[in-house]
Amino acid sequence: MFREAIQNVRFFWFILFSFAFLPEAGCRSADAGSCHEVKIAYMMRQIGPVELVPERPATGEHLRVCAHTGPSCCTSKMEDSYMAAVRSEMKHKMRSYSFELKYLIEGHRKAYQETFESLVTFTSNLTCTLFDSAYSALASDCRPLVFQLFNAIRRHLSGDVNSSLNNAVRRFYNDLFPLVYRRLLNPGIGHTSAISHLSFSTNHDDCLRMTQQDVNPFGPHPRLLINSLSHALGPGRALSRLLRVAGEVVNSTEKVTLSRECGRGLVKMQYCSHCRGLTLIPPCTGLCNNVMRGCLVGISELGASWGSLVVLLQRLAGTLATSSNHNSMELALLAIRNHVNDAILHAQLHGPRITATVEKVCGPQAPGALIMDTRSSKLHAATWATLLTSKKSAVTLPPSPHRFLQLQTQKSFPLKGSRGEKSRNLKKLSREFEISIQRYQWFLSELPELLCESEMEVEQHTCWSGEDVVESYAGRVVGSTLKAQKENPEMSIRHIDPALKEVKQRLEQLTQELLVDLGWASKKREKGEEADGGSTQTDGSSGDDCDDEDGCEASGEESGDDSSSGRIPETKEMASPSLRPVSPVQHSPPKVAVQSSAHRTTFELLTVVISLLLTCSLEPL
Repeated sequence: MFREAIQNVRFFWFILFSFAFLPEAGCRSADAGSCHEVKIAYMMRQIGPVELVPERPATGEHLRVCAHTGPSCCTSKMEDSYMAAVRSEMKHKMRSYSFELKYLIEGHRKAYQETFESLVTFTSNLTCTLFDSAYSALASDCRPLVFQLFNAIRRHLSGDVNSSLNNAVRRFYNDLFPLVYRRLLNPGIGHTSAISHLSFSTNHDDCLRMTQQDVNPFGPHPRLLINSLSHALGPGRALSRLLRVAGEVVNSTEKVTLSRECGRGLVKMQYCSHCRGLTLIPPCTGLCNNVMRGCLVGISELGASWGSLVVLLQRLAGTLATSSNHNSMELALLAIRNHVNDAILHAQLHGPRITATVEKVCGPQAPGALIMDTRSSKLHAATWATLLTSKKSAVTLPPSPHRFLQLQTQKSFPLKGSRGEKSRNLKKLSREFEISIQRYQWFLSELPELLCESEMEVEQHTCWSGEDVVESYAGRVVGSTLKAQKENPEMSIRHIDPALKEVKQRLEQLTQELLVDLGWASKKREKGEEADGGSTQTDGSSGDDCDDEDGCEASGEESGDDSSSGRIPETKEMASPSLRPVSPVQHSPPKVAVQSSAHRTTFELLTVVISLLLTCSLEPL
């Protein structure tokens, strides 16, 4: 038993001696005579065949990056493996940092497209019901025209550069005019089923389309529809285009080509310490910043343009989140039905003039047996009588079919879906995205520092300078711009990746183009001049956390100013708004204002009735 105690004491002193006089495991020099730890690190990181690592450090090996006078655990083949490893590790780290940003951009891009698709599909079907309920003689022929118009709107909202709302709306009314002329303005004349009349009818329709601009059968309503859609759909279209480009920018940063100078700098920073047997010592912060900024100088050059893109995304999302009744996308799409109805009513009101003009230019239309259903004929006859009566006396005018259809729409076609539907609300989606994207305004500019922070997980008193173990990095730490890289002591960078140059030019060009299209460019410069003069303003682009769907209404004047001022907000901390569930019956669907003589009639009749009641109440009993 005494002998066992003596052995335990000897073992204790041996351990104490080892900790006191031997260097730490991770910082032992290769001069100690073994490359075992280097081999373990080489194998754990899967850099290459472990057989390439020598058992003991040797001298005389020709090293291009990690050369030094003493013995080394590295060989030239190991350096080649290290060069390939650092490139792969660098790409992996960049992908890991950009994964959340890519998910945010792509997820919201799809969410916006699904929301736009839902709105367009709903309002397309709603517009078709106008012809089914009020103009059944046109329903079958007008349904394809309506779908064609809304398909163009769908492409416009998706950011298709070849789409044109102006052309789509004008084409719709050009194709609508022959149908309105034959079925409503001249219901006794129509297409015949005889083949001999097909050629004449086609030529007559072509003539009607060509003369539509001169005849102007629909009055100002096509132009009003174009202006309404262009103004209301502009932010949504710009957001779709920017989100697509933002995703391309992030993808391009992951595919950036790392130069040979960058590879040498990364090997020097991460693996040259292994050649000395120091597998756990971290690189100095200054060394890491110089190497990462040199490797990612092309991405850093994108930083300012990317920051402008993120701010514009915030601005657009804020506009969609706080849009008022004057510029709401939903209301503008819903109002297409009313614009089309107003245009048809205008044509019916001016039917004799339109017919006389068309017959002078295109000649009379060939008569044919037009088949019309009784209900449609009665409705059109009543509508025509109403229009003629309105010219003589506004007091006896009954409520117009337009007003009836508007009330019918509000009751039968609620804008909001049921609580169980998965479709996301446009305003809440925009508010969520506005808050989320602001965190990435300086992502590309700060990416080198983010990558270096991952290298400095353990804080130590010593670090690897690229040449030796030191207490602090003695070299000069340069900035992240291309100009600053001329003074970089770790590598020589003279140019950036041509692909990133092209991405930067496209990004700046698109941002400026969208600012001009939205009418925000000049306002932005004015705000910049004010900022240079010392005045600091913060933009409330997101407005209050509460909107009309949360139980309160924003001022239409304030919302209008917000959507058209073109202010681009500075970076600021934004609190996440509380998103309370709203009952689908809490608010009635928004009402689209329609001007017609029926409104004046109703108001005058109501005034007369109230006056009579007041007179009767004041008479003495």
